[in-house]
Amino acid sequence: MRSTSIILNPSAGGVRDLDEVVARLGRRFPSAKIRFTNKPGSAARFARTALRKGCELIIAAGGDGTLNEVINGIGENLGEAQVGLIPLGTGNDFARSIGVPTDLEAAIDLIRAGTTRAVDLVRVTSDELRYFVNVSAGGFSGLVDEKLTPEMKKTWGPLAYLRGAAAAWPELRAYRTTLAFDEDESLMLELYNVVVANGRYVASGTLIAPEAEIDDGLLDVVLIPKRPAPELALAMAQIALGTHLSSKTIVFRRAAKLTVNSKPGMWFNVDGELVGNEPARFEIVPRALRFIAPKG
Repeated sequence: MRSTSIILNPSAGGVRDLDEVVARLGRRFPSAKIRFTNKPGSAARFARTALRKGCELIIAAGGDGTLNEVINGIGENLGEAQVGLIPLGTGNDFARSIGVPTDLEAAIDLIRAGTTRAVDLVRVTSDELRYFVNVSAGGFSGLVDEKLTPEMKKTWGPLAYLRGAAAAWPELRAYRTTLAFDEDESLMLELYNVVVANGRYVASGTLIAPEAEIDDGLLDVVLIPKRPAPELALAMAQIALGTHLSSKTIVFRRAAKLTVNSKPGMWFNVDGELVGNEPARFEIVPRALRFIAPKG
């Protein structure tokens, strides 16, 4: 039996009966150590400690935020460990991208089967260094995340992002943005939003990057320029349907590296967790994680 650390967020949106979840994890992983997150940063700290102790399997049991903290605890220092996911959150967007089931027993069965995929990691440098595996967004999305609270996520569930968007809408503004792709292409645009995707889904299932692959060594970059209200409304409808890459309003690029500089500074989030509003540099770390998932 592999040495296993389970990092569990007891406040995750999908946790209805914590005692039952813990009991089922204990039965299926009898030798695992279960650590409960209790404040921001604790999941990252637990992951670093597990790596330092030579843990072979680190399981994030929670939502996209819990997984992001675990990823930041691991960073590029994965060693021989594998990463597993038990989706217990509100959105579970990376689970959708990688094919991990949201049913608890099915997710446990997948982890115990032990099939791994080599998954790209994204390093973002802003006012701090962060990592993510799913999606980062700046501009209007950053404002939405400022409005979201744990209570809102718990109360509204999958509709929490729409509730946050409604609260942030009066503050919608454009950003004068310079984007540099792979050091050889630059764009200067007035933008509402910059989305940098490794996975496909955000906001509880919105297909923001329909063609993204988690192991192709590339970022999928979706840009929403400033447009008149009717054009913007149409673009939002296309995004909701996942057909926006063919829109004349949306700008789409692929790159291994991207630098974003804007005025005013955009607030970026990584997998739903806010980082700073300084110029941001995104870089793919190809196939850096050994993630337990169905075969691609």
